[in-house]
Amino acid sequence: MTENNFTLPSAPNDLCFKADDFISPDFEIDNFLQEHRKYATLETMRDDLGVYLKILRSAMIELINKDYADFVNLSKDLIGLDKAIDQLQSPLGQLREEVMQICQILDTATKEMTNGLEEHRRIREQKQSMQSLGRVYKSVAKLKQILESNIVKLDTLERAATEYNQLRFHMTRCKEYIHDELNKNCEKLEIQLMDCLSIQLLVFIESTEIDNLSRCLSIYVTLDKIDEAENLVRKKIVSTSIVNIIVEKNINSEPLGLQGIYNKLLNILDNEMKQLFEATSQPDKLSGRVFNFLVNSFWPEVEEKIELRLKSIFAPGNPELFHQRYKESLEFLRKLEEKCSNPNILLQLKHHPLYSQFLKKWNLPVYFQIRFQEIAGSVEQVLCQPVSPTSIKNNVTTINENQFALHATEIAWECMLRIWSDEIFLPQLLHQFWKLNLQINSRYRTWIVDALKQPWIVASRPPTIGSNVIEPEGPSQMEFFVCLYTDVTKFSEKLHSILNIVISKLDNVKPIIVELLNESLDDTQQSLKSDLPEISKQIVQQLLMKSSPNLKQVSDIPRLFRRTMRERPTQPCAYVKNALGNLLEFNSMYRKIIPDAVKHWLQSTLSSLTEQYYFSVKDVLESVQKTEESLRRLKKIRDKSSGTSQIESQGISDDEKIRIQLEIDVLNFAETIKVFDIDISSIQHLNELIKIVEAAVKSRGELK
Repeated sequence: MTENNFTLPSAPNDLCFKADDFISPDFEIDNFLQEHRKYATLETMRDDLGVYLKILRSAMIELINKDYADFVNLSKDLIGLDKAIDQLQSPLGQLREEVMQICQILDTATKEMTNGLEEHRRIREQKQSMQSLGRVYKSVAKLKQILESNIVKLDTLERAATEYNQLRFHMTRCKEYIHDELNKNCEKLEIQLMDCLSIQLLVFIESTEIDNLSRCLSIYVTLDKIDEAENLVRKKIVSTSIVNIIVEKNINSEPLGLQGIYNKLLNILDNEMKQLFEATSQPDKLSGRVFNFLVNSFWPEVEEKIELRLKSIFAPGNPELFHQRYKESLEFLRKLEEKCSNPNILLQLKHHPLYSQFLKKWNLPVYFQIRFQEIAGSVEQVLCQPVSPTSIKNNVTTINENQFALHATEIAWECMLRIWSDEIFLPQLLHQFWKLNLQINSRYRTWIVDALKQPWIVASRPPTIGSNVIEPEGPSQMEFFVCLYTDVTKFSEKLHSILNIVISKLDNVKPIIVELLNESLDDTQQSLKSDLPEISKQIVQQLLMKSSPNLKQVSDIPRLFRRTMRERPTQPCAYVKNALGNLLEFNSMYRKIIPDAVKHWLQSTLSSLTEQYYFSVKDVLESVQKTEESLRRLKKIRDKSSGTSQIESQGISDDEKIRIQLEIDVLNFAETIKVFDIDISSIQHLNELIKIVEAAVKSRGELK
């Protein structure tokens, strides 16, 4: 009894499980216990399993009792089985021998039939060879008769070509029976036929009979001699036409130089080879689909002669001349490609070995290295110089928005433009030139970083004896920083114009290439703009260096009024005007040119100055207050010791004059700041500064 037709006995309904759970494919003991513990305890499960075990045992006993007779009779059924097998062995062996004999007879018959068929085939081939040999002798005689006629016309050549094809066909079928003399005769006839055909082809090329030329070319196709026709045109037409054109001396004697030579070569296609192209361009002619005189006749001869006779044009030593000749050669190839009558011919031209060989003859890497040394050397010559007054070419107040103020910036930008000029750039070197473009940008940025750290070198001027002329001072370092800021801003804004120039010089540039170039320019632009905050910081420091010392004079105000009997102050001290005078001059000079940047610089400078001024005024007021309190205590002690009380002196005290002077100075300082057209609230500590002096004056007045 198999597993398929045996089913487990069903379990009673009151058990906590079903019988099918045990024969489930995914049955596991742990899962079984965990799942059924939700509905029954372990004791209940144990009892139910015991009940079902008894049911299974009973079912097993019934199964054994049911099949017991079959188990017992099995041994009886096997008795005598070996004798029956032995009785079958003898007839089976006899049958095997008979089958082998039949196979041997069939193999023998097959071999005899195969040999007979092979002999029949050999006899048939020999018969064909004999027939072909007879046709060969007839074709040789007929072809000799045709070619030995005095005048070989085109019709005669067509018949001769047909006969020659039959001759070649039959010769291939009786090779073993053709003797050497017959072979030599056939070769002579072939040479004679091709000579006659060559003469006719050259005649028709020089004539205007297009139809006859097409018929002549068709004969070449019939003879499968297309290569011979193309080689004939190369040697007899192209070679003789260019022999006096591709000469070294013509480069100098021609008014247009190498371009003049290329123009004459193209004229050969329009004149000497015009008939050929017209004949092969007719779609209803077989020749138009197989001949390629431009690729296989004209171009190889021209390329070889250029390499052999015009070696000097490939020399990159003179980059200007090399660039000119390379561009002229590319233009020649472009015009040559335009002469291709269909895409297939154009493809053959571009894949011709001599086409790629011609392009490889131009040593573009050496040309780029020469240009790299020229351009990079020009940039480095300027950028390696230390910053000084001579670094400034033009003051920013005298230039327009398209000009640069620094020599370094101007040279870097001019060199970048020079890279993409028509006299230098080659599309085949786009990658290298773009890399050089980025290298110049990187070197310029390195120069910016170094320029911010370098000391300002001022050339000493020898004194002029006997002259009353006062020479003006050169540009200051602050002027240099302002020029640097404007140059970097203009330089970074102009960067993307380079991409437009590059795209205009490329044909069918892929969008992904434009995207990559644009991303590299974005990175360069962001890198340059990241230096602007540091330049601004240096400008602010320069402004502070000129203004901060003047504000320190506020500490001298107490000395001006103590025991000096000065009148009540009504005018601000000169230090306020001196401190802000440089800023006013700076604002008037640059505000119209770079308003946003100047506003930012002045705001930062005034915030720092106000902070310094605030703490200085605060220190002075605290010092005045301490001095005043000390004097008051001394006065009380003196009055006590003398036993008298002095009446307060009338008028303004020196300390009050000091406070009033500070208030006047601070208010004047605040009013002057308004001239800069800057939001007062953006100046840090300014309100605190005003409040502290007003509070000092007010509190003193209340004490009185």
